[in-house]
Amino acid sequence: MELIRDIVLRHKTGEPIGVTSVCSAHPLVIEATFRHALRTAQPVVLIEATSNQVNQDGGYTGMVPDDFRTFVQTIATRTGFPLDRLVLGGDHLGPNAWTALPAAQAMDKAEIMVADYVRAGFRKIHLDCSMSCADDPVPLPERTIAERAARLCAAAEKAYAGPAADAPVYVIGTEVPVPGGAAEDLEELAVTTPDAAIATVDMHRDLFRDLGLAAAWERVIATVVQPGVEFDHDKVVDYRPDRAVALSQAIKPVDHLVFEAHSTDYQTAGALSALVRDHFAILKVGPGVTFALREALWALDAIERETVAPERRANLRDVTLVRMRAEPKNWQKYYHAAGDALTLQLQYSLSDRVRYYWPDPEIAAAQERLFANLREAAPPLALVSQYLPLAYAAVRSGQAALDPAELVIAHIGAALDAYHGACYPHA
Repeated sequence: MELIRDIVLRHKTGEPIGVTSVCSAHPLVIEATFRHALRTAQPVVLIEATSNQVNQDGGYTGMVPDDFRTFVQTIATRTGFPLDRLVLGGDHLGPNAWTALPAAQAMDKAEIMVADYVRAGFRKIHLDCSMSCADDPVPLPERTIAERAARLCAAAEKAYAGPAADAPVYVIGTEVPVPGGAAEDLEELAVTTPDAAIATVDMHRDLFRDLGLAAAWERVIATVVQPGVEFDHDKVVDYRPDRAVALSQAIKPVDHLVFEAHSTDYQTAGALSALVRDHFAILKVGPGVTFALREALWALDAIERETVAPERRANLRDVTLVRMRAEPKNWQKYYHAAGDALTLQLQYSLSDRVRYYWPDPEIAAAQERLFANLREAAPPLALVSQYLPLAYAAVRSGQAALDPAELVIAHIGAALDAYHGACYPHA
């Protein structure tokens, strides 16, 4: 996949450039990503689906890889973003969705999933076997993680039948943060040691070659490490460059590899720029953009309360909370508060478990009604300024219309500005 490999090559030759990986399956987030890229003239958009969102069983979105490709490409075409500048990736591809099964069964399903992703046109593949399955020890030995990753790479290579220039690129690693943010309270994280990072690369290289995957190894573009970046329900652990100096230097002599930074959500613009400068050239963001989506929708709900008669209101926030309480499976193992404290967590936790509920038919219908109400009578500019000041700025500058979907998209776009500044500092 030359688009991504070119960015990595430019970074390796000294250019402070990176790429943002947007991990979301929400149509407004994806549209906002494309429109932001068009506005900022980005050379590539990288959108990734996680193994829990999209897999051969449908994931929590109900989509298989072919569905997700069509879904994203349709939005790209509608917004006018060129498909030849779009890269699809698979995030945390491994047994993550099936850890309740014995490892042999979970890995069989992971092989099918990885092959399906590749056949569907996904070209950036994060091989993540860092999680323990039902009959595995905890934690999983690093060699086991690497052996399973090599096995999945073999499945991906077997599934690919296109030209060499478009062959998949891979991301490896054994110190992979939990998808979606930490479930426990965090204070400070241990940064991966340089020796551990290089040992992981060496182990994967050897195992790939043992399986006849030497050509695939040349397309491994990144390894995931812990730079000391994470977030939990209500705190962000900020990147501290002074703690990662040795780690940053360790990747410089390694051919064709950079670091991929997970859990960069909610980092400051300065921290994101420092990460790219320090060779964490792939920045992953997921809950950070869906949190912005939820912020915007709650703001529209507040505007509706001030402008629409009670009997006509969609009451999106109330509907969402009712549905989350009725179907707690997506948040109950993460949130342990009660009463008002739980109500706050359900809505405002930085891990943003609300994102699992937007496809719910009742919630989707409430959102549609909210948008219809605010289209029937456009909200006053003063209320947009009050509740959505970033979108207000976009309206006033002519970048967004006074439409509910446009306001949401503008608010999400503002969250992506810091990523663009970090990845393209001279744009």
